[in-house]
Amino acid sequence: MTNPQKKILVVVPFAMSPENLALRQAQLKGIDLSPDLVFEFRTVKAGPVNYSSHHDFVLADAANFEAGCRAQDEGFAAVCIDTMSDSGVAALRSVLDIPVFGPGKVSMLAALMLGDRFSVLTMANRWKPLYKKALDELGLHHKCASVRSIEMSTDNQSLLSGKEEDVFPLLEKAAYEAIDKDGAEVLILGSTTMHQAHAYLQPRLPVPIINPGPLSYKMAEAALGLGLRAPHYPHLFEHWPGVDYFEVISENFIGGALPPREKLARVRARSGWPLPIAVVVVWIISGTRDGKSGSALTHGL
Repeated sequence: MTNPQKKILVVVPFAMSPENLALRQAQLKGIDLSPDLVFEFRTVKAGPVNYSSHHDFVLADAANFEAGCRAQDEGFAAVCIDTMSDSGVAALRSVLDIPVFGPGKVSMLAALMLGDRFSVLTMANRWKPLYKKALDELGLHHKCASVRSIEMSTDNQSLLSGKEEDVFPLLEKAAYEAIDKDGAEVLILGSTTMHQAHAYLQPRLPVPIINPGPLSYKMAEAALGLGLRAPHYPHLFEHWPGVDYFEVISENFIGGALPPREKLARVRARSGWPLPIAVVVVWIISGTRDGKSGSALTHGL
């Protein structure tokens, strides 16, 4: 018996042609994903020309929210936002029960699982407010060794296509400067528009380099494979099965009075509880205290 396919919506933060959208979809080719997952890439109707100021972030939040706010009703099991700014993630989490991931914060947190300090490789200094915003919100400035820019023109439509011979060596040079001069133990590509550089850089570098878009897809895959999720709530609230603990995916419960937090509060308020609730970076796992049942699984990034 085959498992039913699950749909994941990827919100692309710029309007573009089908040909350029295919360059975004190519991010799926470099990673192994479950055949039970179907990814649908959807462009926003309108948005900022680029993401380099707080004005742009406000417009991007609205554009990405509009593109993804009906995802749950449309049958999607998760949403990924295809920009390092994570624009729209917080707003979408406030109205959706399904997991919502952006590559920005996820990449920085994953980097700290691989090393003590990380550097971001970026195309232009004007993107630096984007990384500062994420570092401010995470409180991780002390873990960011540097942001290294190659100061090349950026293109959110054709990405790096046709520029490989010019861009890739400059990124390699910046990577070694981040490693040798700044002490970076992990590198992060500073934009999902740079994903084509990953296959070139990784075998040439002595440290891991994170490709942010594909990482967010793997996070969505992991979230859908484990734990207390939207499809479980009706059964849980109707039957209250004998579960002794919950291990939660922290990404799904960050923020104010979000729907998932309200449901988690309802679980904890259940008579005879609260249950132990362990926050372990990204997962929710349910099972019994004796460890003999449940879905206590371990996944790595």
